[in-house]
Amino acid sequence: MTTAPMSGRKAQAARNDELILTAARAVFTADPGAPIAAVAERAGVGISALYRRYPSKEALLQKLCGDGLQLYIAVAEQAMRDHDDPWEEFAGYMRGIVDADTNSLTIKLAGTFHPTQELHQHAARASELATRLHTRAVEAGVLRPDITPADLALIFEQLASVKLGDEQRTGELRHRFLALMLDSLRQPPAHRPLPGRAPDDLELSVRWSPVG
Repeated sequence: MTTAPMSGRKAQAARNDELILTAARAVFTADPGAPIAAVAERAGVGISALYRRYPSKEALLQKLCGDGLQLYIAVAEQAMRDHDDPWEEFAGYMRGIVDADTNSLTIKLAGTFHPTQELHQHAARASELATRLHTRAVEAGVLRPDITPADLALIFEQLASVKLGDEQRTGELRHRFLALMLDSLRQPPAHRPLPGRAPDDLELSVRWSPVG
């Protein structure tokens, strides 16, 4: 069954919504206190178009975090479907969450808005899946038993804080340090070659140069 194409007006509204959400993520993960007008400016849409879709900054933040939670859930569920090997299931979940970068929202937006009942439900489902993946790996004897799901949540936040160079370089470095963490989490510990190149002094020092 094919889906009928959207009308011109609906298609434009969908494009605007995507632009708004992409801009909102960039704006608010850089500065949670930024005004909603900064989102409209970055998205290239009028403030009235933004308010028609999201009547307040609170509503926009709720939408961003709701989408992030649903993405987390999808990644976790996919990892459980993709692998029969307990370690690869767990490692695939970890890699998928790092790629999804949902924890950048957690780091910046936690405590900046009031969660809805729907968000609480999504959060409960995400927590349930994280616990199941953790328990399966521990019971299979491939994950060290002194690690908890809360430990893993903070590991994700540590990796999300790695930002160096452009998006591609940031992703490369996050996976390098994830590989290091996975080797230490595995039972028994592994010692595989790390992916990507190590950060160099220039990459670290350039961060101190004023922008603009």
